[in-house]
Amino acid sequence: MEQKKLYQSLNLVGSITLAFTIPWIIFKVLRAIYLKRRYNDLQSKVVVITGASSGLGEALAHEFYKEGCQVVLCARRRQELDRVRTELLSLPCSRPSHPPIIMPLDLSDINSLPTVVHKILTITGQIDILVNNGGISNRGSIVDTKPDVDIKVMLVNYFGSIALTKAVLPSLIKRKNGSIVFISSIQGLIALPDRSSYCASKHALQAFADSLRAEVSSYNIAVTIISPGYVKTKLSLNALTETGEKHGVMDTNTANGYDPQYVSERILKAVVQKEKEVVIAGILPKIAISLRKYFPSMYFYIMTLRAKKPISQEANQ
Repeated sequence: MEQKKLYQSLNLVGSITLAFTIPWIIFKVLRAIYLKRRYNDLQSKVVVITGASSGLGEALAHEFYKEGCQVVLCARRRQELDRVRTELLSLPCSRPSHPPIIMPLDLSDINSLPTVVHKILTITGQIDILVNNGGISNRGSIVDTKPDVDIKVMLVNYFGSIALTKAVLPSLIKRKNGSIVFISSIQGLIALPDRSSYCASKHALQAFADSLRAEVSSYNIAVTIISPGYVKTKLSLNALTETGEKHGVMDTNTANGYDPQYVSERILKAVVQKEKEVVIAGILPKIAISLRKYFPSMYFYIMTLRAKKPISQEANQ
């Protein structure tokens, strides 16, 4: 009798497990098929990437190029863009590839951006994906940071990105298709001491992306904002100090940050799946985001303690 009950119990557990497992397997298979088709759809898409001369922008260029996209490399440094283009052309690709296009631009010269977009459209005929990746950071207390530094950071990170987006937008609306990606930061969600200009610019970008997403949804235009934690790039080296000079220091957290290739692969996936918002970070930054939202007083206290650290120690974070 006991054995019979045990047998019946095992049968019940098996049946329940099977009832959940089969739909799960079917879902995973269908999802894999869907994602494969979405990746295949990237073939020959025109992808404009700012800040493509190094770091995350360069890694993104690699990912989109390997998927068969027509990559348009944008940044100020023509020599570095040439280097990236040469490296892309040497990559082994499983899909038909297109020679990358070099288009120098300066995000701080916002009045020139419509002309740059016109040149790109003349060459390619269309823009399918815009990745607003170019940007700069800052290091320094608010009281010592010159307003010119605040203006420079906001001009590049925010006004430059939205000016470029506005220049591209009419062509996307006309075709009723496309994707716009903004590379923000965890610091666009939680502000840190001695990063005021950078955090403010990324906060602004978050708000702009939310407004834009609502306005263009009826035109089948996807808007994705990416908020990575520290990424192993030259961002801290090129950050502006209080006086506008280069910081010139590789911060410890930056040096130990995510590999740009990992982040670029996740961004590519977000574009394929038309995700609206993606946070790429470890457990501590995510806890900080939750604290800021649900327990703001605790978050403010922690940030106050951080702000009291010596400047030399703060520079390594």
